[in-house]
Formats: sequence, C-alpha cells, structure tokens
Amino acid sequence: MIERLWTMTRPIIWVVQSGIFAVSVITAFLLRFDLSIPSREMLHLKYALTIWVVVKVIVFRLAKLDRSWWRFLSLADLPRLAAVNLLGSLVGSLAILWLAPSGFPRTIYILDLLVCLLLTVAVRLAAKTFFQVSKLHASVDAKRTLIYGAGDAGISLLTEIQHNPTLPYAVIGFVDDDPKRAGLVVRGAKILGNGETLPTIVGKYLIDTILIAIPSASGRQMTRILGLCQLTGVSYKTVPGLAEVIRGSGFAKQVREVAVEDLLGRCPMQLDEEEIAGKLKSKVILVTGAGGSIGSELCRQIARFHPDGIVGYEISENALFNLDLDMKANFPKVPFYPEIGSIQKPQRLAEVLDRYHPSILYHAAAYKHVPMMEEHIFEALENNVFGTYTTALAAAEHGLEDFVLISSDKAVRPTSIMGVTKRLAELTVNSLQNGGTRFMSVRFGNVLGSNGSVIPLFKKQIAAGGPVTITHPEMRRYFMTIPEASQLVLQASTMGRGGETFVLDMGEPVKIVDLARNLIMLSGLLPNEDIRIEFIGIRPGEKLYEELQTLEESTVPTRHVKIKIFSGPLIAYDEMRKPIEILKQICLVRDVTQLVLRLKEIVPDYNPSTHILRSALEGKMQATGIRSRALEVLSKQETLKRA
Repeated sequence: MIERLWTMTRPIIWVVQSGIFAVSVITAFLLRFDLSIPSREMLHLKYALTIWVVVKVIVFRLAKLDRSWWRFLSLADLPRLAAVNLLGSLVGSLAILWLAPSGFPRTIYILDLLVCLLLTVAVRLAAKTFFQVSKLHASVDAKRTLIYGAGDAGISLLTEIQHNPTLPYAVIGFVDDDPKRAGLVVRGAKILGNGETLPTIVGKYLIDTILIAIPSASGRQMTRILGLCQLTGVSYKTVPGLAEVIRGSGFAKQVREVAVEDLLGRCPMQLDEEEIAGKLKSKVILVTGAGGSIGSELCRQIARFHPDGIVGYEISENALFNLDLDMKANFPKVPFYPEIGSIQKPQRLAEVLDRYHPSILYHAAAYKHVPMMEEHIFEALENNVFGTYTTALAAAEHGLEDFVLISSDKAVRPTSIMGVTKRLAELTVNSLQNGGTRFMSVRFGNVLGSNGSVIPLFKKQIAAGGPVTITHPEMRRYFMTIPEASQLVLQASTMGRGGETFVLDMGEPVKIVDLARNLIMLSGLLPNEDIRIEFIGIRPGEKLYEELQTLEESTVPTRHVKIKIFSGPLIAYDEMRKPIEILKQICLVRDVTQLVLRLKEIVPDYNPSTHILRSALEGKMQATGIRSRALEVLSKQETLKRA
C-alpha cells in the first residue's frame, strides 16, 4: 500500500504544500493577534492567503521542491529548503505591498516565514519517519544480530537492514573498540561494549550472529576480531571493502563469510587503469600457462581492457577447456583463442605467433611445486629455463612489443631447484634485451588459492578431520591474492623499458602456523582441540623465510607505491648463451653433479638443498663405481689375452 501511495508522490506534494502555505498564513495572523483575528483584518487575511499560496506554489515548483521524495530528506536538503522559503516569502511580500490594501501588519511577514519553514521541514520529517517506521518490522526468521564496528560501514549496514525487511537480521546493538563511542545510540541501536566484552554481550542479549563491519581493518585487527567472535560460539560474517561494494549493490546484500584474504589486511590498490588500457586496448595479447591460477586471472584482467583478442597458450587440455568456457561466459565481446602447446616446442610457438600476431606476451607457464622439482631436476630446467628461453627467442624473432616473465620470490638467494630455475629464467630473459622487444620480469611471492598454495591443502585436511600439517613453526611466507598479483603485473608491464626486474610489494610475511589456525577458526573449529596441528619438518628445497631482493640488488622506486625495480648484475646475451647450451648437454646425459656445479657457477648465491647434494653425491659415487667395475673387467680381459 505504501509503495502504491508513493507512485502518487507529486500530486500529494502539491496538495500538502498548498495546505502548508495556507496554514502558515492563518497561523501567522493568529499569533500576531493572540489567537483572535479582528474582523477588520479579514480582508488582509484573504489577500495574504491568495497571494502567498499562489506565489509560494510557483516558487517551490520552479525550485523543483515538488519533485523530491520526502522519505530521503537529509541535512543537505535543509539549506535549500530554507532559501526557497525565504525567496517565496520575499516575492509574496512584494506582491502584497503592491496589491493588498494599506495597513497590512508588518510582523506577519516574519511570522509567516518562520511558520512556513517550520511546517515544510516538519512535514517532510514526519513523512520520512512514517516510511522508516513502516519498514522496521523484521522478518519472522530474523536473527538477533550484533554489528561489530560503529563507523561509517556499520551505520550504513544498520540503515540498510532497517530499510529492507527481507534481510534476515534484527540488529540488537553495536560493539565498538573506540572508548569514545561507548554507550552512544546510533539510529536506535546502542553501542553495548567493546570487543573484549563480546562473549558477555552475546550471552546477555541472546545474539545469534555477528556482522563485522570494519572493511578497513588490518590483518592483525581482523585476526583479533576473528578470535573474539570464535569465543562467542555464534556465527559471524563480514561486510566487503569499497571495491566489492562498487561491483555489487550495497553492504547488506554482500555480507559474506570471513575469508582468509580478510586476515591479510591488504589495502585496496590504486591502478592507473587509463595507462593499462592504453597498453592493452586494440591489441592481441598472448598468455602462456593460461590454464594456471595466475595465467587464467591474467586473461580475465586483460579482458577488462577490451583487447582485440587474447590467446591462451596451455599444455593442459582440461585447464584450457575450462578457461575457454569461463572467458566466453564472462567476456563474450572479447575474442578468446585457446591454443594447446608446449613452451618447449619452437615450431608450435611459431605457428601460434604467425597466426595471431600478438603484441604482448605474458609468460606464466612454469613448474612451481618446490618439493616436486627437487625430485625432477632436469624437467624443471627443461621447462622453466629452456622453455622460457625458447619462448623469449620466439617473441624476439616475431617482433613482439613486450615479453613479461612471471617470476617468484624463490629466485632470491635460491635454495631450491624451482628457485634457481626462476633466477636463471630472469637472467636469460633480461640478457635478450637489445633494443627490440622489451623484456622484463615481475617477481612476487605466494598467492592465496593458487595451484600449489597451502590454502587448498589446509582446507582438505580440515575437511578430513585433520591433522593440518605444517613443515616448521617459524615458517613464514609473503602472500597476496590472485587478482591483486595479476593487476600489479599488468601495471608493472606499463612501466617497463626493457631489462627490468619488477618486485611487487608483498606486505608483511605471514607465519604459516597462524594462517592454519585462522583457517581452522574460519571453519568454526578450534585449533589443537577439534583439529590438531602437526609439524612434519622442512621439505627439500624449502627455507624458513622468503626474500624479495638479493644483497647485490638496489631498490629503485616507481610511480606506483606497490611496485619497485631491483637492478642487479645483468649478463649479456653472448655470456648467457654458452651456459644455456652447456646446461642442455648436461640434461641430456642426466648428470646431477655437473648440473649442480654449473648452476653454482651461473648463480653464485644458489645454495643447493641437502637432498640435491645427496643426489649429486650418489650420482658421483655411482659413476665412480661404474668406472671401477669397467676397469676391473678390462683388467680381467687383458689377463685372459696374455694367458
């Protein structure tokens, strides 16, 4: 009924405003003459009613105050309402002085202005209050709710819940850690206490759920809040940051479970989207390793800038098939070309480059699992180094504008085969810079939810009832989200002139054991009570702390606060080509000892793991044994010949 009533808004406003203008004139006369209007003033009253009502209707109509919805009245509307009232009174007063009989009481002008202003504001406030009260009835199944955070986000959330009876929340009050807000009442909801008293408040007011409304909270703050909510034993959710709200439709409709990403406390990024668009728009972009977590997200982020086409180059059929479906569903206007192929096959690369003529190549194809690459040394070299080398040469031969290598923080003072192959890939790519294709590398740490990330593994272990396995209690890693990493890669690629190694700001390193505990709590369980945490020892090739720059490298800031350039020693192409060929020969004969020695020569700060050193030693001993047995056989043969 209320909604149907508001479809008649303007006619109702005309009638009500005309009544207000008439009532204000009569009230002004009554106040002037002590509630008893003399008969001699009736003629003045008739002129005042006729002139002021007509003039004010016209003035309010010209000011478009008959088009506003009174239920949305705010403080910003009051100055405009006062100004229009003043204008209407002035014009009406001039008309009365000109048209009405002489002797018109002068105090009526002031009284009418004050009464009319008061009534126009009061009626609008009454309409706003009536509409809000009519919306306040909660759903039958509404949960008794606390909002954690009485800032702008919390108040916006409360307002939206109050205005939308379909939302399953009945807000009982706020919890806020600012002592200055204690005891305040916001839109009828009282601030009941701070986070430390949360369990007591939940028990006292029979709370069913907690909505965390602090989108600007740091990772440390969110971890503390998560722990406090966990102690209450009730469900809890969070509201998104501003970026998520912009993509959606308000706070309340996007209330979601607390995610592990919230605990990182990473601030929203400011990208120069105009610059990125200038780089990508109307061009064909090729992404290798397009089916992986970073490669697929790069394809999605690139599609936002309307290129002429995206070529997804991937060796995994299933991954490429799924990406193709996703791109066609979400970006139907951006042509996506799925191409199956290996980065180690120059002929196949040449076919794809000749067919699509891309301008930019993002090279995300790589083997990334550290312990597995310790067991498959030669395969890691063949893919991460030789495959990158082959792809980079093909890009140069076909005249691409840019070649962007996706590198890793494990390339810094590497202790693993995966890390040293990434460092070799950086050196190889940068050595090709000769004024043609711009070659650059972008280095960053772990990304949450990527293939090989600890998060999917932890979730599986929690779902199975535990234990959650961690290599070492002091193990720390840098983390960022997949979209953030992909967006910063695109931003960094707009800055490259050729030969740079960009490093993304990864924030503060996170202890893996803390990440595991938080993930267990996010699952509604208690660490080491419901789910046991077990330490299994450092795996081959791992180190406790990852680094993002070597001692030889110096930091150079860029125009983006989250992107820096590390300029370290570079190797010329002629100096790099020969070591690559030697490494290829070593891989052909599968000589671990020679491989480790050569890797140490090219990357002096490479510190092989114990596992690799043991493999090299066993290989050397095996080779020595074979030579000894061969010499023994030859000696016996020589003895027989003499006999």
